[in-house]
Amino acid sequence: MIVIKGVSASPGIAIGPAFVLENEEIVINRVDVPKAKVAAELKRFRGALEATHRDLDAAEAKVLKMLGKEHARLIDTHRLILRDPLITKDVPRRIRAEKVNAEFALSESLEVVNQAFEKMQDEFFRERRHDLFDVGKRLLSHLLKQEKKSLAGVRAPSILVARNLLPSDTLNLKENNILGFVTDLGGKTSHTAILAQSMEIPAVVGLSDASHRVKTGDTVILDGEQGLVIIHPSPEAVERYEGLRRRSLEEEESLERLRGAPAVTADGHKVRMTVNLDSIEDLKTVTALKGDGIGLFRTEYLFLNRTTAPGEEEQAKVYTQVARALDPNPVVIRTADIGGDRLSQLGLEGPKNEANPFMGLRGIRLFLRHSDLLKTQLRAILRASVHGKVHVMLPMVSSLRELQSARRIFVQAQQELEAEGLELPKKVPLGIMVEIPSAAILLDAFLEEADFISIGTNDLIQYLLAVDRINEEVAHLYDPYHPAVLRVLEGIVQTTHKHGKKVTVCGEMTSDPKAVPLLIGLGVDVLSVTPRMYLRVKQIVRGCRVEELKGAVAKALRMPDSDQIRRLLAELEGR
Repeated sequence: MIVIKGVSASPGIAIGPAFVLENEEIVINRVDVPKAKVAAELKRFRGALEATHRDLDAAEAKVLKMLGKEHARLIDTHRLILRDPLITKDVPRRIRAEKVNAEFALSESLEVVNQAFEKMQDEFFRERRHDLFDVGKRLLSHLLKQEKKSLAGVRAPSILVARNLLPSDTLNLKENNILGFVTDLGGKTSHTAILAQSMEIPAVVGLSDASHRVKTGDTVILDGEQGLVIIHPSPEAVERYEGLRRRSLEEEESLERLRGAPAVTADGHKVRMTVNLDSIEDLKTVTALKGDGIGLFRTEYLFLNRTTAPGEEEQAKVYTQVARALDPNPVVIRTADIGGDRLSQLGLEGPKNEANPFMGLRGIRLFLRHSDLLKTQLRAILRASVHGKVHVMLPMVSSLRELQSARRIFVQAQQELEAEGLELPKKVPLGIMVEIPSAAILLDAFLEEADFISIGTNDLIQYLLAVDRINEEVAHLYDPYHPAVLRVLEGIVQTTHKHGKKVTVCGEMTSDPKAVPLLIGLGVDVLSVTPRMYLRVKQIVRGCRVEELKGAVAKALRMPDSDQIRRLLAELEGR
């Protein structure tokens, strides 16, 4: 029995035969290109760029369907790399200046950056080079016309052993009989690890030479909790880990019993628990949870991986299906929060070279600029409101004028449909996401116009702390427990309740077991949770005591440091 200690990348236990994925070595030779053929070589490189962009569109659609919008942003990182001058300018320059083949020029440019990453001390920053390799590998595969190595040879459920896995490799694991994976390279902060956690695939990384020590068919135990890999385990070890896995499954089964159970705290306080819906493909999973409705239906997926915007009929069909499936529970449909970079793909004129798209033309700003897109979506949503309890939510609202302009288009859409003979409900609520500090500060004024509000903690925290979460230089500063975040959330709750309206939270904080008691103590009325965490969060809610949490939050609001707030929450959890 051999025990190897690595880095725990994703929790869980897997036991089974190993499937060793041979390391893909891509050999790049320098080929001198005659001057007359340089233009053809540049054209070949541009073709590979276009094909790689299409790959990323397909990958984004897959991530969005499997894991939701937040993880689809990982693909945005790859797009930024693909648009980087290192790729778009330096490679063509090398082809022209050195008269070499595109593959060689690309490999030389990538190696320059690789050397820079190698010198970095911080593991988080060094791990970002795998995103660069992922994009480079995609480009090279198109230039060399090579097919990616397939996992189709995995006949039985197995543990994948590899030198390294890139984020794009990870997306295909579950559909290929993979129980878990171990790699020689990688760290806990890599995008591969983040995807594994989201897909609930146990993983251990950073094992140095596991791919050489394990052979296909060897029995392996993967302990994603402790970061251990056991090769040729003894019968006793297998028995012990089978027991651990059974207990884990029993915990999952106890959660299953909470389907349909009320989300009532231990001291009798009712908390409405709704679910986030990222695409129509997740509808069956969401309805099976038997929750209190859908608190956030993200509609961005309808606008992705296509050359024209979705029409009214297509959208109305989707929204109607969701409204009917959830009736009589409410469905909050958010108008698409897409960025200006999508416009050109949809055949519309978009902004040129936005330096910071997260603060650029996106959300309601984009839809007010292209009001035909907004009216089409609002008409489709209103048509669905005939078949269920539908609410409309606007993203990225930063000023009262934006809300008023959107409401005018909303009213126009209602009047048009009624003139066409459609009998709409007397009231279809129109609300906003509070995710920009200006909306939080001016909430009194917004609540005169908005029928409801939902706090989008992901962007609110990002903008409040001036931290771009996908910028590796500052991502560690993104802190949901920052005292400023807590105080702003408290102000939003108090102001909304003063106006006699309910507060929903639909960001990642609702799926964070440590943050949920904090939100309940703040007085949040509705939690909109990811399907994966829904039952676990309900279990936490049912164990809470509101009065106790209110007292803890009152203490936390006086604390100047997030570490103190975390310790306070840990003490509560330990009681």
